[in-house]
Amino acid sequence: MLKRFLRPRSKFIDGPSEEKATTLSSATPVNIPAKPDDGTQKIRPLRLAGMSWSHFLNDGGAFFLPGILPAVIRHLHQPLFMVGPIVASIYIGQILQPVFGVMADHFGGKIFAVAGLVLCVGAASLIGLSPNVWILIGLVLLSGLGSTIFHPQALAAARSLSGQRHAQGMAVFLVGGELGRGFWPLVASVIVVHLGLPQIWLIAIPTALTIPWLLRIVPSQPARPVSKGSISIRKHLRPFLLVVGFSAFRNFAVFGSIAFIPIMWHLRGGSLIQGAGIISTLMVTGIIGQLAGGTVADKWGRRHVLTASSVAMLILLPILPHLAGAWIYIVAGLLGIACFSTYSSTLVICQDIFPENRAMGSGIALGFSNAIGAMGLFPLGYVASAMGIFSVFNIMAVACVGMLIMSFTFTRDAHPAMH
Repeated sequence: MLKRFLRPRSKFIDGPSEEKATTLSSATPVNIPAKPDDGTQKIRPLRLAGMSWSHFLNDGGAFFLPGILPAVIRHLHQPLFMVGPIVASIYIGQILQPVFGVMADHFGGKIFAVAGLVLCVGAASLIGLSPNVWILIGLVLLSGLGSTIFHPQALAAARSLSGQRHAQGMAVFLVGGELGRGFWPLVASVIVVHLGLPQIWLIAIPTALTIPWLLRIVPSQPARPVSKGSISIRKHLRPFLLVVGFSAFRNFAVFGSIAFIPIMWHLRGGSLIQGAGIISTLMVTGIIGQLAGGTVADKWGRRHVLTASSVAMLILLPILPHLAGAWIYIVAGLLGIACFSTYSSTLVICQDIFPENRAMGSGIALGFSNAIGAMGLFPLGYVASAMGIFSVFNIMAVACVGMLIMSFTFTRDAHPAMH
């Protein structure tokens, strides 16, 4: 069963005549390499929607924790400065995404996408049973590792179903993740408030019910073994550093917002469900950003999307914690659009920087840079304790200045895919 997923089936060309068919059937089977992704394939909307659904399950199961973090901190009797390390644990394992990208391309198939999803959701569903913070962090790390295993192969599969509309196809796939990250924190908070923290395992039920269907609709990727020296690190170094730099600043601001908005709301006397609702608003409106950002990038250029997103985040982040009532949801929605409008662009850029290994490029865009950005969360809890919660949002605004500066380095000279 494992070989069935790891290796694509050999394909044979059926000749037009009976004589040719006889000759081929009597000869030793020859593997025909899979047709490369040359941009001429038609988009497969139903299967692409299925990949988006798998992304919904994965990211929803892995990233609901911020929505219930105030309850978890209180239940485990942890101080405020532990918020940073706990949330960083969700993302830190994603530094291995390029490694799993290489492995996914080498073996092909679909097992990485399916097994990663199972590990991600399975580990996350047990965090409500954690007796102490170290078991909690261990489960969060396992869940993050599962997400790390899932993403490179799933991203490559989504691109293969996108035809010539790569940025739009990636946006559709990423929308599933945003819906999951927006929907599950709210659901998790309702479960915790009405059923208790140990019942959080209920979030695993949708994944358990749909795994058999996902085994059928996730496309099997061809094996693409990469020979020694076929990836020129020196050739890719400059655009690689530029994409990782921009993405790290962005991810620090995005992850910091996700971690500290519920904490900020809790410290102001708000309810757990309301705090999760703000996060859900930010994530769900991020869908608009994903789709609009991908469409604008395809038509008018990727760099313009990166610059506009940086400016919008720089304006909105310092304002958010001072708002109340409907305004905080409105600004959270606008912030979500700005935050997630650049993800499909940086993803496609990274895939094009590494055309010889697009799964590894995907891992860099949504894994390695995630981990680098998440490392900045470790001191934010101490900052919130020592200087107040508002200072955290000001620091994230400074990261947006870094995004803005980096966006101007995305030129054709750096790499044709960046403009």
